[in-house]
Amino acid sequence: MIIYNIFTKYFYFLNNISSPISEIRNSLGPNDLPYQIPIHPNLVHLTIGLFAIGIAFDFAGAFYPFEKRILRFLAFPVTRVGFHDVGWYNILAASFITFFTVATGFFEMLLAVPIADVKSIIGQGAITTMLWHGVGGVLILFIFILMTIWRGYQRFVFRKDFGRQVSWAYLLSGTIILLLMGLHGSLGAWLASDFGVHITADQLLVNGLELDNYLQ
Repeated sequence: MIIYNIFTKYFYFLNNISSPISEIRNSLGPNDLPYQIPIHPNLVHLTIGLFAIGIAFDFAGAFYPFEKRILRFLAFPVTRVGFHDVGWYNILAASFITFFTVATGFFEMLLAVPIADVKSIIGQGAITTMLWHGVGGVLILFIFILMTIWRGYQRFVFRKDFGRQVSWAYLLSGTIILLLMGLHGSLGAWLASDFGVHITADQLLVNGLELDNYLQ
């Protein structure tokens, strides 16, 4: 709750001062962004994909003794080390991309103009949904960093002489994080689907403008 209160005060502070963002609002497109396609959602899916692939391949490496006969029968030239290599580099890439995911998320959130008098399917307003989504994004960033450090420690120190590079606790943690990211992602999805944040068609309709004029 402390983090939530800090973000609440910060958000209202930004909206009540003269800032460069306030000055460029008149030059924004119909989706309230200086570009046609929102960047944040695309980076979100890239981040989730990298992390999910990393955990999946580490699972494949962990269960390699049970898989190797099938893999050899299918003539797949894969090794246990190869599975874990993919796991490591994907987790590393996910952590790197997450910095840009969070940064673009906050930038696009500051430019957001949600539809008024609308509630999400869980009864939250737009501001509350954005705040929780922002707080969750920062927490996931820190979790990714910790998971990358944990993964690197296992790869290069703790389990460097083991065939299985990752512990079962690490794999369980990765699975739980994927589930949490699904719940957190729902907040972002509701911002678009329920509140029309950076959705061109919704913003045009709310402002009484003709969609056809922008499609020609």
